[in-house]
Amino acid sequence: MANLTQAGGDKPESLDNAPGATTQPADQDDVRQALQTVSSLTRLLEADPLNIGLHRSMSDAMRAAGDETGYLAHGVGVETFEFTGTLPQPSAIPLFNVATVYFVNGAHESARRWYRIALDVDPDLAMAHQNLAAVYDATGNATEARVHRAHAYRLQRIYVEPADNAPRKVLILCTGNAAGNVPFDTLLPPTVSYRIKYAIDYAGDAEDAQLPPFDLVFNAVGEPDIAEPLAPRLERFVQRCSRPLLNLPAAVAKTRRDRLPELLAGLDDVVVAPCILLQTMPVSIDALARRLINEGIDFPVLTRPLAKHGGEGLTMHTSIDALWSALASVDAPHYLTAFHDFRSADGHFRKYRTVFVDRTPFPYHLAISSHWIVHYFSADMIAADWKIDEERRFLQETGAVLGERAIKAIDAIGRRLDLDYGGIDFTLLPDGRVLVFEANATMLVHREANNGVLAHKNMFVERIVDAFEQLQARRTGVV
Repeated sequence: MANLTQAGGDKPESLDNAPGATTQPADQDDVRQALQTVSSLTRLLEADPLNIGLHRSMSDAMRAAGDETGYLAHGVGVETFEFTGTLPQPSAIPLFNVATVYFVNGAHESARRWYRIALDVDPDLAMAHQNLAAVYDATGNATEARVHRAHAYRLQRIYVEPADNAPRKVLILCTGNAAGNVPFDTLLPPTVSYRIKYAIDYAGDAEDAQLPPFDLVFNAVGEPDIAEPLAPRLERFVQRCSRPLLNLPAAVAKTRRDRLPELLAGLDDVVVAPCILLQTMPVSIDALARRLINEGIDFPVLTRPLAKHGGEGLTMHTSIDALWSALASVDAPHYLTAFHDFRSADGHFRKYRTVFVDRTPFPYHLAISSHWIVHYFSADMIAADWKIDEERRFLQETGAVLGERAIKAIDAIGRRLDLDYGGIDFTLLPDGRVLVFEANATMLVHREANNGVLAHKNMFVERIVDAFEQLQARRTGVV
């Protein structure tokens, strides 16, 4: 639930340039010397981040090195600390804004340093902890991300992000565990959506009555594994809420991987591989084998930790011995799913994604891979024109590509899921049936670069965003 906004309108206008913007120093020897000075001062600032003299020296060194953005950033630091003589303590907000400018431009290490400086000034600046957690997530440091996210939500549970001329105020129910939330920045862009983000897992019931006014609730706690322990808390909120609410928690709960076969049972032309949730290790290898047989799960078997997506932790095992050995090396619950070979006639594996808005399907993407773990980022889609051409045809001519049986099956899945926002990852079997890999509320959609090779996807993203806006308008009567 990263904030990623400037606070208090204090963002220096001159920092609008992307990090790394440079001047043109004349003497390369001087530049090398300046870079060495920057490196030395960086180490000193790590140890003494509030030293105004170091920031002044760093500002000069950055300018000499041709880094105009760094020069301006440390200039903000100097100006901030100069207020120490007239205020009880300097404000951390300008430092927070410097960090956020770096972050939104992808300069994660610079963002980390500046968020740290801001927190040295104000250790209880919740949004700095929140954004620093997002920095650590982006750089693969999940442990530090959890520490700072938990700290942020202990300090503050409600984050109001106003937007000029927004048609309505949307309360977004979130969990402090980022993996549990529906990615909503594309659906509710912060530039045009008045967002009130509420970390409900850290908030007591009494805080519900202290929320600012809102027109609509979007339950973004969409990962059922993370939502399940919060079910009583979410249900109490729902019972007291007098505003329209999108994605009822009860509907989200039914999308848990082991519950999906039952949820979609009986739908024509829909196939879901059997799946069980293994909470604890069976007493013996024979007990494990018996349970698999009783659940109709044959080898190969896929194992996956709870609340994981994108292939993280997903492994295949072809024998009971291999599965037993793998499970013995972990102490966390896992899903066990029968592997259904879905290789196409050309030897490739295909995974389609369709998003449902108010139960209506919208095609989003197609990934084609030579490996059975199919994800868009690892399928090397942009390296092969034929893959992009096939995806484009799926988006433009969905009915012709999938066929009438599959289209009817997908429509039925959307109605059965009963989510206001959600989606499915699936493939098309040779006989025209739909094999569902997962169906839940946490489906990511996002825009691509307008001048990039994937720009063809954007018009279909806009259809999803427009449909979500229309859904909000219908539910609230606020256009």
